[in-house]
Amino acid sequence: MAQTLADSNPPCHDVLIVGGGLVGASLAIALDGLGLDVGQVEAAPAGVLPPVFDERNLSFADATVNALTALGVLQELQEPPGLIRRIHVSRAGDFGRVLMDAADYGREAFGQVVVASDFGRALEARLARVQGLVRYRPARFLGSSDEGGVRAVHIAAEGGERTLRARLLVGADGSASAVRQALGISVDEHDYRQTLLVARVRASRPPDGTAWERFTAHGPTALLPRGDRHYGVVHGVVREEAGAALEWDDAAFLARIQSAFGWRAGRFSAAGPRSAYPMVRVVARATTAPRAVLVGNAAQSMHPVGAQGFNLGLRDALTLAELVAANRSDPGGEAVLHGYVSRRREDRARTLEFSDGLARLTANDAPLLRPLRSLGLLAVDRLPALQARVAGGAMGYRGDDVPALCRGAGA
Repeated sequence: MAQTLADSNPPCHDVLIVGGGLVGASLAIALDGLGLDVGQVEAAPAGVLPPVFDERNLSFADATVNALTALGVLQELQEPPGLIRRIHVSRAGDFGRVLMDAADYGREAFGQVVVASDFGRALEARLARVQGLVRYRPARFLGSSDEGGVRAVHIAAEGGERTLRARLLVGADGSASAVRQALGISVDEHDYRQTLLVARVRASRPPDGTAWERFTAHGPTALLPRGDRHYGVVHGVVREEAGAALEWDDAAFLARIQSAFGWRAGRFSAAGPRSAYPMVRVVARATTAPRAVLVGNAAQSMHPVGAQGFNLGLRDALTLAELVAANRSDPGGEAVLHGYVSRRREDRARTLEFSDGLARLTANDAPLLRPLRSLGLLAVDRLPALQARVAGGAMGYRGDDVPALCRGAGA
């Protein structure tokens, strides 16, 4: 039985973040310098990166690059990022394609590709300089109750169970969020019956800044330009095939990627370790509760088509940080909670609609949809106003209330 640490005067944080992954760590950094007492509950022990910081390739939109640079995170990367200068989108069996060039919008790139493990190390280096941050690790969230002006938060840490208090509790603990469950917030789920295989590959033509997205009935195949002359590949398979796909040797895997993608990058010649991620959409029906907020995958976990997930979650965190900064006297009060729901509504709804609609439409192999999809591709490619709207969303500028750090130095 776990020992209970009886705190006669348990610590009360202004903000307590549950989760030490991409969004939770970014939020802790965004709150730095506000003079607040911030706590963070993390499952991973000190010196160990959370499992989310693996060999996946993260696609950071331009708005995300702006924000992470302003926060001093990207400067800590140990490996060069890959610049996404062009985006090429097509679907097997359909005619037409979309080709967007960042130079047409007066930008060097639409975004950057960063390896998750390198990003995790960069976040950890920046977190080490955050003032006023208390990190509980390894620790596990057990539950929470509303006590009016504060929330009681129960955790299991080294030495036993203990109770913390916080004026604002933030759930940043992923799609299976224990915080969300403790708050009694229900979700809407959709299983796409797809599993994404993620790996690093080398091809006879090195990356030239083009990110390709090739759709098929069994899921997307994306090829992302890394900064180390490799590509990051994401390959979708139907769920029933996932087990066998993980057993493919490198030759079989590369042959599958070659067949799905074609020869745009030349011949694929080598592959790194593969990992698999089932694709399930999980959307919380509410993002706030008394003195509590959900951010990132705890609020919404979406299909990664279009690479919107972390970019959306970071905008959650940055918006919340702005609201807390403007209401430091009561960071968990109604002004923050209502402001968060209001400011995140449009971006969240439009991004979820885009991701889900694209995933379902491109996977549907009904013959009648093929000409409609083809016309859609042609329209986006040939109509400047429509393409500009798509490009703006890809760069993270969706909605009218973009966090200030996302807008960059010239904002």
